[in-house]
Amino acid sequence: MQTLAQTIPTKTSSRTKVYLPREHGATAMLLAPIFSAALLARAWRWSELAVFAAAFAAMSAKDPAVVVMRQQFVWKQRSPETPAAVRWLIGWSAVLIVSVSVMLATWPLRIFLAVGTGVATFGCIAVAVNLKNRQRSTLFQIASAAALTSTSVATCASAIGAIAPWCWWLWALMAMQASAGILVVHARLDARIALRKAIALSLQFRRAAQAAVGFLLCAALAAAIFRYIWIALALALAAAGYAYDLRRQKNSASLQMPLKTVGLQALMLSTVYAALLIAGLW
Repeated sequence: MQTLAQTIPTKTSSRTKVYLPREHGATAMLLAPIFSAALLARAWRWSELAVFAAAFAAMSAKDPAVVVMRQQFVWKQRSPETPAAVRWLIGWSAVLIVSVSVMLATWPLRIFLAVGTGVATFGCIAVAVNLKNRQRSTLFQIASAAALTSTSVATCASAIGAIAPWCWWLWALMAMQASAGILVVHARLDARIALRKAIALSLQFRRAAQAAVGFLLCAALAAAIFRYIWIALALALAAAGYAYDLRRQKNSASLQMPLKTVGLQALMLSTVYAALLIAGLW
């Protein structure tokens, strides 16, 4: 059982605590589908801004929500983080409520209920998983990729009032690439930890990432056979990029590379991937 000192944060002040998305890769996975779907929809409605605001607010609210839930159900004494977390959670919840109200007023009710139920369900699961410190589950990471990239569906619904066939393909292709990217990042983190602490390397995420790369290659081959050349190129590029990263993770010098640099490289790959998908689905 964890001691009280291990369970409760040791910070003495929470006044400067800012609850914004900390995971830049996840933020990119959230926003790239929004911009991609907005371009592919070839239409603009102001309610698309509500999707952007709701997505950003939902991601930002996750951390303060976890703090508040831990204070309620886990921690035995008051944490100095809790007051700030409560304020931020109220603020982001207000943004989320306003954004969702706009979507309710502008979307077909059937689509709103389907998307809303899915988002709410995953949000509850995410908080529960974080409370139990099981967020490193491979299955949860893949589900996170699918949830983050579902913003493409919401944007399409806002832009044209329906879910176009190309949107399902965009979501699936974005989720595939995002899943592989998340798994590769976790494999790198495990390799860094093993190198720094001189312990046995956990191969859980490395093997999952290798499987994801193989899946991307198979999808690229299928797209090429059916002559979706731009999509095949996008999938092949993603697979090559992640395979290269997995290979260089065996090099100790590469593992010393700042995570910010790694993140920027991954962001560049994701941007090119999205551009190729737009070209293929246009």
